[in-house]
Amino acid sequence: MRSPHSGAWWLWALGLAVAASRTTNPALLAMIAVVAGFVAVHCRSSAPWSSAYGMFLKFGLVVIGIRLVFSVLVGGINGPTVLFTLPEIPLPDWAQGIRLGGAVTTEGLVYALYQGLQLATLLGCVGAANALADPRRLLKSVPTALYEVSAAVVVALTVAPQLAVSAKAVRRARVLRGDTAHGWRAIRTLLVPVLEDALDRSLHLAAAMDSRGYGRTAGIPRQTRLLTAALVMGGLVGLCIGAYGLLDAEAPVFIGGPVLAIGVVLAVAGLLVGSRRLRRTRYRPDRWTVPSVLIASSGALAGAVTVLAESFGDASLVPSTVPLELPDVPLLPTIGVLVALLPVFLVGEGRS
Repeated sequence: MRSPHSGAWWLWALGLAVAASRTTNPALLAMIAVVAGFVAVHCRSSAPWSSAYGMFLKFGLVVIGIRLVFSVLVGGINGPTVLFTLPEIPLPDWAQGIRLGGAVTTEGLVYALYQGLQLATLLGCVGAANALADPRRLLKSVPTALYEVSAAVVVALTVAPQLAVSAKAVRRARVLRGDTAHGWRAIRTLLVPVLEDALDRSLHLAAAMDSRGYGRTAGIPRQTRLLTAALVMGGLVGLCIGAYGLLDAEAPVFIGGPVLAIGVVLAVAGLLVGSRRLRRTRYRPDRWTVPSVLIASSGALAGAVTVLAESFGDASLVPSTVPLELPDVPLLPTIGVLVALLPVFLVGEGRS
């Protein structure tokens, strides 16, 4: 059985990311991070990009540390519990609302910790998608009109994993030859072989893409190209305005849903018209199987129930920091996040 559709993994991860973006509750954020990490480790393959999750996890820890440092130096929300006081640097009048130094409170540090944990969880969800989704299979599933842009994106995303694989291979070869260099000298000895291997991969990729007709277009009239550009640009503008209308509670009603729907229609029409400029066939096209649909639905459910709980005014999603209170665990979002563990039961461990 083939592994799930790459788009299913991205939809699953984006659903968890939506849930994380709607809450600063540390218990719920920790649960989302654990679910994303457990699924990523359990269901990932042995491909080069499967090690991407660890890099995103480390970056998330760095984000938490940076957020706490900025809270101490620049300041955040004030609270009654002062831990210590730093020398404060006076700022001009035009910089009101910003301070350098001053009192550092427990409430401010906890608030910064909640925000940093939220950003780290979002990075963990994206890292899980990068570790689980096959970028080459995902490229085969994009609309024909976006094939060239998607190919460039996929090539850019696979550069870092390929460099990591090359560095490990070169380091292993040097150890077998008795080279025990460490520190800066080791980096200098690794740099040239790794860059040479990356250049060779680029040349092979360019030759393979050229042999498969990449960049060649069908004979399309100028009017059709202009119509495609107008439809795509109009769709993008409609999507941006519609999304802004939905996010802004004070925006008129007609700017939200209706404009968003018009943008979707224009964008789809532009993709359909633009797909005629490229003619390509797919060998063994990726199809949405029942496990793929269930994986995507489990992540979407986690995001949907969190948004629903927020619309009902669940105060536990954003725990109070002034006064500082022990956060409660929201029931409905917790159930939705636990449902996102479904891929563990649908995909075998260490899939190939």
